[in-house]
Amino acid sequence: MVNNDDWLSGLKYLQFLRDYGTHFTINRMLSFESVKQRLSREAPFSFLEFNYMILQAYDFLELNRRHNAKLQLGGSDQWGNMISGVELGRRVDGVQLYALTAPLITTSDGKKMGKTAGGAVWLNADKLSEYDYWQFWRNTSDDDVIRFLKLFTELPLEEIERMEGWTGAEINKAKIVLADEATALLHGRECLAAIHDTIDTMFKGGKGGYSSTEGLNRVFVSEDDIISENGVKIIDMFVRLGLASSKKEARRLVQGGGARLGDDKISDENAILTKDDFGNNKEVTLRAGKKRAGVVELK
Repeated sequence: MVNNDDWLSGLKYLQFLRDYGTHFTINRMLSFESVKQRLSREAPFSFLEFNYMILQAYDFLELNRRHNAKLQLGGSDQWGNMISGVELGRRVDGVQLYALTAPLITTSDGKKMGKTAGGAVWLNADKLSEYDYWQFWRNTSDDDVIRFLKLFTELPLEEIERMEGWTGAEINKAKIVLADEATALLHGRECLAAIHDTIDTMFKGGKGGYSSTEGLNRVFVSEDDIISENGVKIIDMFVRLGLASSKKEARRLVQGGGARLGDDKISDENAILTKDDFGNNKEVTLRAGKKRAGVVELK
């Protein structure tokens, strides 16, 4: 993997404009469909975004010069930027470069996959737990589940086609199949037992009320942290667990009544964890809404 900072950070703006700016025209930029669509919606189109097209084209040129890269892959929304790189390589160095795009994968409401309210969907388990990754797929809309089963799992098409007529509660079974198969492909099938155990005991009241937390994301605090002067703020734990993207969002969660410590609603956004919260246990569970949870464990 290379870093384009290796060649971009040393550029001098005026020299760059003289050497490469003459190979780009506003007329050509305006001819790309992605730009036309933005302008037709009267959406702001900044000078920075025009420069991004030039820089991406220059990246392709440098990758060819340094690493003999000849093919650039990308989403269909990058077509204009990629073609600009192909044309720049031909004009400046006389080389033949190529671009290959694939259709963007969008949800039924037209949003790009991964552009969720919670941010990017990480593949690394240290960035997004197996449980949260499973929940991402489980929360797929009814209109998307069959298409995503075909795209993101290795199930036989015949098996998926049998699910196409499912409705009501049955469609939720299809979502669980999607979540299981997508998670197994990334993290291995062995993690599914812990995920299902966590869901069964925490959200369905199974196993006599005992709650397994094995599949949940967790953070660690020390007893010294708990008894320190400032203590451990609960909203900070929501952020560290990925249950909120910021303290502001965590406060809104508390204000909206969606934050819980165990089964108890958190009503004070300035609340701190105490030894009493742990009781005789080494961990406590924080919940954000009905389906998301994480664990704070004493180390």
